[in-house]
Amino acid sequence: MASPGDKHAEITVAKLGSLFLLFFLIAGGLGYPVLSRYDPRQTPGLSDVKIYAEMVSGTAGADAGHVRFRVLVPFVARQIYRIVDGRSASWDPVMFSLLVADSVFVAATAVLIVALGTRCLGNSTVGLLGAFVYLVNFAVPNLRLVGLVDAGEGFFLLALLWSLVEGRLWPLPLIAILGTLTKESFVPFSIAFGAVWWLVMRSGRVSDRQLAETPKRIGVWLTISWGVSWGAFVGLHRAIEGTFTSPLEFALGLQGSHDSLASGCLAHFVRSLADHQLWYTFLWLLPTAIPKLKQFPRAWLAATGAACAVAFALDAFYGGAPGTIGRALFTIAGPVLSLSSAKLLLGLL
Repeated sequence: MASPGDKHAEITVAKLGSLFLLFFLIAGGLGYPVLSRYDPRQTPGLSDVKIYAEMVSGTAGADAGHVRFRVLVPFVARQIYRIVDGRSASWDPVMFSLLVADSVFVAATAVLIVALGTRCLGNSTVGLLGAFVYLVNFAVPNLRLVGLVDAGEGFFLLALLWSLVEGRLWPLPLIAILGTLTKESFVPFSIAFGAVWWLVMRSGRVSDRQLAETPKRIGVWLTISWGVSWGAFVGLHRAIEGTFTSPLEFALGLQGSHDSLASGCLAHFVRSLADHQLWYTFLWLLPTAIPKLKQFPRAWLAATGAACAVAFALDAFYGGAPGTIGRALFTIAGPVLSLSSAKLLLGLL
């Protein structure tokens, strides 16, 4: 581990900072259509954007439902809105602010993809190409950069993985708090991901022996982070609603209206698989990623699979709107699939 004053560490940080700036500008360009081509607030399937925009401008009411608890991305955008309001010429200042906030999280996610590709595969070229594969996926310009909060949730889930891979466990509680403030689904996704990672790591089936020798320490930090995320959830609802709401009560309140729970969930699962946004996102990504997935750490793959299973279960149980499952799956599996696809593409060359 290089010390803070080490020249190599300084160069590495500078390079990552340069990559972040590059990815941020690319993300801004990919998301530009929301400023002058169309308004996501009026687009079917993106109805939540209208609520996030109202949260940025300070006009959101109690009728915003559970979406009003996804406060982090609108909060970041609101700070930008205060600066650009009245100075954005023909651009809508609210949508500009949301685009900047989303671009920050997309760029940060791309930087982590580079870092994880270098760390797990020992190849910075794969990491860099993986970041570009991630950026050009259908989900990024059409779902991540249109004013939704998925970019933030995706970043914090990947930050959770980065913390585990690097063995830097102290950021886990902070990641848990910020992820919970971004979107409520972060809580079950992160618990499933962390628990399966720990189980695989505890079995000794990981390539990093240093991690394999510290299961108790990692388990303690993961448990703390889960408790913190639940505390953040309860505190957030207390601050907004003024009453105590347990996570279980909140979850049951969002259940979809199925005539028969089993048959309704199954029917919704089938409809989700047929959703066009799911196919747009994974039609080329899965075939190019699957051949090289076996070269990735088992803990990463198992944890990703567990979180994806939770996403399918939640989507079926709640009767999510069209496109919901595709967004969730890309949030969870997008980074590893992008890196695996990049590895295959480099092999073809």
